[in-house]
Amino acid sequence: MTERNPATLNPVKVGVVWERLSGLMDQVGETCVRTSFSSVVRENYDFAIGLLDKRGRQIAQSRRSVPSFIGTMSRTLTAMLEKFPIDTLSDGDVMITNDGWLGTGHLNDITMIKPLFRDGRHIGFIGSIFHTVDIGGAPSPAAKDCYEEGLNIPVSKILIAGEENQILVDILEANLREPEETLGDIRSGFAAYHACAARLFRLLDDEGLPDLEAFSDDVLDRSEASLRSAIAAIPDGTYSDVLTADGFDHPLDIHVSVTIRGSDIEVDFAGTTDQIEHPVNSPLTFTQAYSCYAIKCALDPGTPINDGAFRPITVKAPEGCLVNPKRPAPVWGRHLSGHYMPPAIYGALSQVAPDKVIADCGSPLWNVYFKGRRKDADRPFVKMFFMNGGHGARPNQDGPGCLSFPSNVSNQAIEQFENQVPMLVEEKTLVPDTGGAGRFRGGNAQRLTFRNLGEAPITVTIRHERVDNPPRGLLGGEPGAGGIDMINGERIPAKSRNVIAQGDTVTFQTPGGGGMGSPADRSPDAIRADLASGLVTPAFAKKHYGYEA
Repeated sequence: MTERNPATLNPVKVGVVWERLSGLMDQVGETCVRTSFSSVVRENYDFAIGLLDKRGRQIAQSRRSVPSFIGTMSRTLTAMLEKFPIDTLSDGDVMITNDGWLGTGHLNDITMIKPLFRDGRHIGFIGSIFHTVDIGGAPSPAAKDCYEEGLNIPVSKILIAGEENQILVDILEANLREPEETLGDIRSGFAAYHACAARLFRLLDDEGLPDLEAFSDDVLDRSEASLRSAIAAIPDGTYSDVLTADGFDHPLDIHVSVTIRGSDIEVDFAGTTDQIEHPVNSPLTFTQAYSCYAIKCALDPGTPINDGAFRPITVKAPEGCLVNPKRPAPVWGRHLSGHYMPPAIYGALSQVAPDKVIADCGSPLWNVYFKGRRKDADRPFVKMFFMNGGHGARPNQDGPGCLSFPSNVSNQAIEQFENQVPMLVEEKTLVPDTGGAGRFRGGNAQRLTFRNLGEAPITVTIRHERVDNPPRGLLGGEPGAGGIDMINGERIPAKSRNVIAQGDTVTFQTPGGGGMGSPADRSPDAIRADLASGLVTPAFAKKHYGYEA
């Protein structure tokens, strides 16, 4: 627990301020979305807005945010303040970096943080993180180091006393294929910061608070106490699991040991495969963020998530392993390891808290990069399309289709995508029999087919998992179906770069979620509902459930 601020607030005041602050962060997040240039922010919500107190502790985050970002922003701020101590910053400064080891794990996520001053007194920070599809370079599944993966922005100032740092802007414009989109999203952050400051100061005035400190101390301590209570309810001990990822030339093993000691929990990835010369390595900041998020979701999902909730959790991994690589390891697809943190941890916790966890989902998140030229504007485009696999079964419910924990990025409307690129989406459908059988069934996979309508070829870059090692079931549940990638109906490697000509099609079938509990325990009513919906065929029901209509 932190040392208590003398201006301690009563619980009612804390509740009122928290609700108002949460609403404020959502409003600020929407300001960022509505002024953004990219579909990744505007429609996929692959971004976050965070509020931190003057000690750099994250208090709150916009609700439609990528969950890992709340676990990285305060760490990034620590690195920024090492270069720019607070007494060297002014009200108009904004710091920036996309360093994977200081931020969210890869170059495509840009973190910016602005100090907040009220009447000349520093009271906190407002920060944002967003994913940019274009960060220069030639990011590829074949990349051997992070230098190939794009432009690294060291900790710098993108705004200096309210004016753009023209040297940094020039560097971005000289290195990006679509600089107007990335710079547009950067500037949308500036708009969000402006909106935040005005509304935050008005909130503090309304509530009679001189700053955020008393509130921050209270809400962080409450979040910590709540998670500690949930951890203490689990028997002490060490619980382990090993999860196998597809990898490249060979499978990759992620070992995890979860140790409960009273109200503390330690996650140790000792034994995990060493880092490799392919871009699936997950820097420790990303590994820590998704480990903490997994524990919070399982054990204490109902209370505010902030830096206080992470205090009871320690995450360790040997330096040089897949989930704590040394520079200059390639990390472009760091989610291909980092998104395995929750299922590995849940596999361990299923031994002692089976009612708190879910079966494996169709994650790591699937996406595809399309790169080509627009004939009408004669300029290049780089677009990313997200696809979700099936959700793992839950302790008391089936898993939803096309909803894949732990990432929460939203889908883009097909029509919007087709307006931006010379492609037609010919198919987007749920695939029967792809959810793992169990007392509770895993969510079904989806299949999407894209056709190149343009005269110019389009480069298709993919880095997909759960093809050779599909999502596992838990507690007797069966695995979901593995994913499939095809061009013109022929299988292609799940981590590859391909070119499709005019008229060619590329098809992606995401993985299905794992089942939970023995299939023998599934109710006949549930099986009949599966058959009626078309999510399960009669042949699958007979084979896996012994059920005949």
